Amino acid sequence: MDQSKWMRAVPYAGALAVMGFFSIILVWIAVTEPERRWWVAGDLAVGISGLVLLRARHRAPFVVALITAAAALLSTTVIGPAFVAYVSLTKHRRWGRIALAALLLWIATAVYSSGDGLTQQLILAVSTMTLSIIALTVAGLYLRSRQDLETERANRRAEEQRRQIEQLEQARLSERARIAREMHDVLAHRISLLSLHAGALAHRTDLSAADVRRAATVIHESARQALTELRATLGSLRDTSSTAPPQPSWTELPALLDEVREAGQIVEVSDEVTDAAQLPAQIGRHAYRIVQEALTNARKHAPGARVDVLMRGRPGQELHLRISNMQMLGRDNPSSGGLGLIGLTERVKMVSGTLTNRVANGEFILDATLPWEMPS
Repeated sequence: MDQSKWMRAVPYAGALAVMGFFSIILVWIAVTEPERRWWVAGDLAVGISGLVLLRARHRAPFVVALITAAAALLSTTVIGPAFVAYVSLTKHRRWGRIALAALLLWIATAVYSSGDGLTQQLILAVSTMTLSIIALTVAGLYLRSRQDLETERANRRAEEQRRQIEQLEQARLSERARIAREMHDVLAHRISLLSLHAGALAHRTDLSAADVRRAATVIHESARQALTELRATLGSLRDTSSTAPPQPSWTELPALLDEVREAGQIVEVSDEVTDAAQLPAQIGRHAYRIVQEALTNARKHAPGARVDVLMRGRPGQELHLRISNMQMLGRDNPSSGGLGLIGLTERVKMVSGTLTNRVANGEFILDATLPWEMPS
């Protein structure tokens, strides 16, 4: 028998125990006084009827408690079911109904036991019933408190599970957003380089066969690198146990600048960063992505325009990046809220930095300020 069935059987076992006590007395009466056998049978019938009536105590606890209490006027064995019905009623904490059911049960017991007047049997019966009602009231209130506690615990467990599911879903969304930023930063950079090289091949007519082969080799290598990085990013989506691909760092920024210069982009750099080796890896990675995205935007919105990169900072202060380029007539404004700038804004917010962009004197200017130390 599982625990739930056992708990449902306990009230009936208690009622049967009380009925059994009175049944023993009734059997003794039936044996010693045969003429009272029908009275004994009637008492037992009322008690059994009260036991059957207990099945309805959850749907109508007040009614069942009143009926079984009133039946105590006719039967002693029905006191067992009456006790169970009364406990079920007290668990609902309706004090007016509890008082009425308790009074009716007490009066019924007193009337049933007063057939021979004021005797020791009457005093004993009334005293026992009074103590029983007090004990049953306490038991019913205790059981209700236990039920409330179990309900509260169940609600807390459900709430905790809901929070865990929400946290897991939020973590998944954050990871997807991170992967989306990485894919945009990497692929936009590679594809813009491909476009730059392909554009040169399409419009230059003075290239020798060696120059064409060299440009085609660069295009092939850029496409291969783009595919490799795309596979690594998508692989992290498919395999949750895989580690993330190596991320770029501040020390790789010169290689990025050389790569875009080799592709034909004009970049002027003013590096005023001191003790760059002390820059935290995460800050350096964000700085690398900011410069990379700014160069990509410049190739997209202002092809052929010179890009000025100013980097300034030192330990104990902040790292400032300013990337600017002249706007091209007829080109879209890169500050119009593209995915690249949105992703960079999210990056900078993660480390409590700031990112702004503006157009001044025909130049598009991107300013980023990052803390030198990671925020605690």
